[in-house]
Order: sequence, then structure tokens, then C-alpha cells
Amino acid sequence: IVAEIEKKITEAFEVFDRESNKTVDVREIGCIIRSLGCFPNEAEVQELLAQVEVEVEEPGGFIHLEQFLPVMTKVLLEKRFWPIPEDVILHAFEALDENKCGYITKEDLVKHLTEE
Repeated sequence: IVAEIEKKITEAFEVFDRESNKTVDVREIGCIIRSLGCFPNEAEVQELLAQVEVEVEEPGGFIHLEQFLPVMTKVLLEKRFWPIPEDVILHAFEALDENKCGYITKEDLVKHLTEE
């Protein structure tokens, strides 16, 4: 199972490895983590970056796959940062769908997100 996880991480990492040199810009790490189905907030992304800080050559630097791989493998094995369960999201949607019509208009969504 570890080999499968490492393959998945490597594939996600390679999408952002624009120069094919096993490095990515540190600013891409949040996107890579989220593409793997984990949804940490920005503070949690920074905590993960602190664990691979050795690879960060400078602020705005690069992270090497070999340094990122063990940290992210551990995150996936521990099932950290999993998304909110579907039933909880559905319940929240239903609370916003005041007319019980099965959808929320753009206007209503904007209203809920900005005013309430």
C-alpha cells in the first residue's frame, strides 16, 4: 500500500514539476496536497512545509520530491486533512436551500457567504 501511495504522490508532484527536475516551487505544495484529496488550511500547509524545510532553499524556493515524499506519505497513511464527510456537506446545503428546491441560486449563495 505504501508503494501505491508513493506512486500517487509522485504523479501529483510531477504535474507541477515544470522543469522535470524532481522539484516544485514551494508555492505549489498546497495545490499538490489538495490534488491528493487532502484539504488542509493554509496554517496546516505551513506546518507541513516546516517538516520539509530542509528542501526549501530560500523563501519562495523549491522543494525536492525525495524530501516531500516521506512527509506526504505519512499524511496519507494517517488520513490527515480528509475532506468533510458528504452527509455533513449535504446537511449544510439543505440548510441553505430554504425553498427546498434542490439548488441554490448564485444570488442566494452570495448573500449567505457575504451577509450571514
